[in-house]
Amino acid sequence: MFDKISQNEYTPENQIELFDEFNNRVLFSNRNFPGLIKYMGSKTKIIDYVINGISDVYLGETVVDLFAGSGTLSGALRGRVPIISNDIQHYSEILSGSYLANLKMNEKDLESLLFNINQEAEQHAKELQILIKDYNINYSNIHSLSEFKNAEELERKTINIDFPKNINYYLFTKNYSGTYWSSDQCTWIDGYRKIAQSYEGDDIFYIIMASLMFAMSYNSQSTGHYAQYRVAENEKSMQDIMIYRTKDISTYFNRKFLELVNFSKKIQNNKPKEFMSRDYEKCLETIPESSTIYADPPYAFVHYSRFYHALETLVRYDYPDIKYKGRYRTDRHQSPFSIKSQAPAAFAKMFSLVKEKNSNLALSYSNTGLISLDEITEIANAEFGIQYNIELRALDYKHSRMGRTGTKEKNVSEALLLASRK
Repeated sequence: MFDKISQNEYTPENQIELFDEFNNRVLFSNRNFPGLIKYMGSKTKIIDYVINGISDVYLGETVVDLFAGSGTLSGALRGRVPIISNDIQHYSEILSGSYLANLKMNEKDLESLLFNINQEAEQHAKELQILIKDYNINYSNIHSLSEFKNAEELERKTINIDFPKNINYYLFTKNYSGTYWSSDQCTWIDGYRKIAQSYEGDDIFYIIMASLMFAMSYNSQSTGHYAQYRVAENEKSMQDIMIYRTKDISTYFNRKFLELVNFSKKIQNNKPKEFMSRDYEKCLETIPESSTIYADPPYAFVHYSRFYHALETLVRYDYPDIKYKGRYRTDRHQSPFSIKSQAPAAFAKMFSLVKEKNSNLALSYSNTGLISLDEITEIANAEFGIQYNIELRALDYKHSRMGRTGTKEKNVSEALLLASRK
């Protein structure tokens, strides 16, 4: 049994946010932090509920975001606490890093920087467009379904091009033209990625990369993730895809860049921050004792590496072996939390490692998850033992299905399992 509260009843006004001036243990979230990508399981809509749960077990030191995903927690807690953001997927570090970035440039220098970024990205995009001129389609000249299908098929043939050795940063132009993005959009993606690399090691790198991810997400003709791109089967689907084919990467990039810069300047962040791209076990083995851990592992049998492989490739930019219609990486991570036979042992291991670190835990899970909330609670009680208090609470809300079959949303109970030392 657990305490239950509806999404309509749960508002910032009835959230307990009493500031404890003696130990600073009660957390509260930043409002209206920038959205970055369309992400399955994002906690943005219920972030107050999540942070209220973390606050109830907060030990006053580092907060560890164990499965950081889209980095929402970093945005919500920027400037509030020291944060370790971890995820096995490398793109997560970029998203969290953009929320925690500290910018030391003045406004004039930032304006000049953005101008130079756009100028250099455009220059590289035009170089690539010349190389693929026989495959680069002007979608405004297409007026029929048959023309559209032929154009898309032609763009996808860029995968067979052998680019000159003196040209670098062409990964997306070669492998993704005519799929999730048009060839023109892909040249801009490669252009911005090339410029971003020159700023690696500086916090502005995270903002450039996150702005590019945002532009990719909202220019992509897929349903919000990259499991597969859509193929026009009729006039209606063609017109829908055309909306995205004619969008402009740079417009979206610039908008998000300025928004992230303003967010960084508005809320100062002088707290320690650390980023990891590790398996959850290795992360827990290296964190400080007396940490407060937030864990939001996968709930279902689908693997996030299938849905966000393009973002992973953008960050690593390692020209991987890419196969199948979805243009997947062949080295995609498989989470034990998404394999029903392995999930119970994965939870047990996570709980035992949290206990070994004398830390507290706030775990997010759903009543529609791969294993039941009752089973998770039983595992928690067995692993934490009498030294910990275990509490389970839940919030009813509508969860986005990210374009999957059936209704766009479904009713779920988002549970929080709280484990705190006695």
